[in-house]
Amino acid sequence: MADQGFSTSDSIPVVECRRLTKVFKDFWMRDRARAVDDLSFDVNPREIFGLLGPNGSGKSTTIKIMLGLLRPTSGRVGIFGRPPADVGVKKRIGYLPEESYLYQFLNARETLEYYGKLFHLDRRVRERRIDELLDMVGLTHAQFRPVREYSKGMQRRIGLAQALINDPDLLILDEPTTGLDPIGTRQVKDLILELGRRGKTVILSSHLLADVEDVVDRMIILYGGKKRDEGSCDGLLTRKNLTTIESDELDDETVSRIDELIRARSGGQKSIRKVTKPRQKLEELFLGIVERAQAERASTSGAMHGGATAAFLRGEEESKEGQELIESLVRDEAPARSVESLLAEASSPVPSQASAEQKRVIESLMQDDQAEMPATAKRPASPPSKVPEDVDRSVIDALLDDGGEEKRP
Repeated sequence: MADQGFSTSDSIPVVECRRLTKVFKDFWMRDRARAVDDLSFDVNPREIFGLLGPNGSGKSTTIKIMLGLLRPTSGRVGIFGRPPADVGVKKRIGYLPEESYLYQFLNARETLEYYGKLFHLDRRVRERRIDELLDMVGLTHAQFRPVREYSKGMQRRIGLAQALINDPDLLILDEPTTGLDPIGTRQVKDLILELGRRGKTVILSSHLLADVEDVVDRMIILYGGKKRDEGSCDGLLTRKNLTTIESDELDDETVSRIDELIRARSGGQKSIRKVTKPRQKLEELFLGIVERAQAERASTSGAMHGGATAAFLRGEEESKEGQELIESLVRDEAPARSVESLLAEASSPVPSQASAEQKRVIESLMQDDQAEMPATAKRPASPPSKVPEDVDRSVIDALLDDGGEEKRP
């Protein structure tokens, strides 16, 4: 989707923040809150980047400055090498705000139709994407209900769909899992990973640590508007003073022998600290229960478990459109035929190579037509035979003369 004139080089960051500061002032222009304080970071192409921090740490303010919704007090921001106020970059961005601001009187389909028209999407492309997105977020069955009747989780789902309608190069998600059940949360994570594999750039802002940890390549941690730490998940989370060994279930004697070996090899300096049974995550348990309930076809009035990632988000829309173009060109290559040629073909006799069965059917139809015609209109089956010589022709001539006189006025 990259437009001409925009930077697409891997060496240039998609988002570049330099010494960004935002101070909110009161009516008397006195400093009221320093939301962002001297913040610098880069987001590279095809990277899933996390903005992590508690509420009030400056995450949403930073995102609004990147989108051009707020002006920084100082510092600068670049998006695709352009300033945020440049309207041309908007078509390449998808944004899910922290709160879903939707038109309450529209239904889900009308909402996506509206946003699709804002991006000047072709009607066929727009309808195909709407169908795929509604299926993906599990709202196909509720697509004609007004948005005001949706739960908060359902509104987040349709908000996520509108953020993806333009197949953005940069997707910014501000607390995307707020209000979602574990099914929707897992689906959002899977979608982010799918977009990352396709080469999209994703910025994920959240205070839910598990959401960020599962999907991001790199993150920064904010507190009080300042950057407190930065790095990859492995780099920030790996504990370098411990080693974990996972094996099949061991009895107490085997564990004791392993502990003796560790002590002997380390001169009594090291030992087994703890032996525990591994536990599955609560999310895994919950999703397993839901999947079993769905297999039993249990009914629910909420959002359905979403389908597969939309085809255009997987990069399959281009190939589908190309196939349709080829088929249309093949149809156009058929030689045009004039009306005269079609009429001539229709009135021509049955081709000699027609099968015997075809000839028999056609002849039977013609005989049926002759039978239905009035007697005066029927054609003689054979030419009239010659009049015998012993017939008195004067009688016939007289009859013909009388018939001719009767027809005269």
